[in-house]
Amino acid sequence: MTFLGLRQRELADRSHVSQAVVREIQHRTIERRRSTRTLEAISTALGLHPDHLDDVRQGNTPRPADAIEADPVPSQLRSIEQQLALIVDMLGDLQTCKCRSTH
Repeated sequence: MTFLGLRQRELADRSHVSQAVVREIQHRTIERRRSTRTLEAISTALGLHPDHLDDVRQGNTPRPADAIEADPVPSQLRSIEQQLALIVDMLGDLQTCKCRSTH
């Protein structure tokens, strides 16, 4: 993040991961198992190989960013999953606002 001049909020926006999760990972404040999808989203947003953070988590040497598979389908599916996750979050926020306004 520092190298790219990104703030937590910017990385969260780019990766469609909550800022709280970005903060927890950056500062290791809460140690928990992260989903592969979360780590892929952050890795990709940082311009790294999608499996970079997962490789680090497993103690493996991270793959270089240019080692991304030639088949674009996995990358496209990850992008669709990220977009769907964002839509689900937004719908949940709308539902929460709707419930609060009726009470």
